[in-house]
Amino acid sequence: MFEILQQEVVECRRCPRLREHCTNMATVKRRAYRDWEYWGKPVPGFGDPRARVLILGLAPAAHGANRTGRIFTGDRSGDWLYRALHQTGFASQPHSVSRGDGMQLHDAYITAAAHCAPPDNKPAPEEIRNCRPFLERELDLIQPRVVVALGKIAFDTYLDILKFRGVIQSRAAYRFEHNQHFRIAKGQPILVSSYHPSQQNTSTGKLTEKMLLDVFRKARRLAQNGR
Repeated sequence: MFEILQQEVVECRRCPRLREHCTNMATVKRRAYRDWEYWGKPVPGFGDPRARVLILGLAPAAHGANRTGRIFTGDRSGDWLYRALHQTGFASQPHSVSRGDGMQLHDAYITAAAHCAPPDNKPAPEEIRNCRPFLERELDLIQPRVVVALGKIAFDTYLDILKFRGVIQSRAAYRFEHNQHFRIAKGQPILVSSYHPSQQNTSTGKLTEKMLLDVFRKARRLAQNGR
């Protein structure tokens, strides 16, 4: 089932603007990566299909995952994320540089609100809605105990799914703050909110390495303790 879902993600053409941008970035390339054969397509989720922790990001970076074909791989955000995952026991190694580097995730699965690299790192609301069925299917297949939302857009996207499914009435009761957790309802994953490890956040000190480690230490503890 996972292989079918991931192939459907790769072949998706629901958002022409995003597909055009992915292709253009793969053609133009960045000078530092001119020898790379860019992925240039929607990027599927990655990790342990039996994971108790699902990590939800925003979208692939134009010269990161859009280049490498693996979520959060090949850019500074990914450097921060995988280093934290390795230090907290979720990743087999601290660096994720390509699909063939041997990286494995244990008890964690990473996906995104949008699977195509968007211009200016900003997918349109309708593009996120077009991608949401993929996330819903991932949630149903994995049935995680904890969802870690990296950034407010990921946080709101997950809450929108819960609202659409009738689990919650409104997003208003859930305020996005760093390293907060929310017990939504019986039988639902615990939601953990985190600042996104974007360069804007990490270079300004809004998000530090310790802050990110604390998020995944909490996620592991909540996953082990159950709902």
